[in-house]
Amino acid sequence: MTRSPDDPITRWRARERAFLIGAPLAIIPALVFLPAVAFLIVFPQVAHGRLIGLFVLPACALAGSFGLWKLALGAVEKPWGIFNVLSFGALLVLLVIAGYTGLFLALMTLKL
Repeated sequence: MTRSPDDPITRWRARERAFLIGAPLAIIPALVFLPAVAFLIVFPQVAHGRLIGLFVLPACALAGSFGLWKLALGAVEKPWGIFNVLSFGALLVLLVIAGYTGLFLALMTLKL
């Protein structure tokens, strides 16, 4: 028996899936971005680091944007529930990560 899209359990599972897919896809690339820029692009620590960085950074951007899209959709869906709160919390974590990433990139620019 298939469930209707209007069924509350189906909506709950879709919201749960959006959070469980979106949170790692948004947070992990955000955490990887600063070390990738620092150690692959600005101060290459490995052979062909800049070439590797040209592939890593767009992959991080694509995965992060897809995860952010899933989190944003999960944060605003009605009726409100625990996954709305969790998605909103993950968005706040991303805001903090973006803040310190911007700060460190600005400091690296000044040190060059």
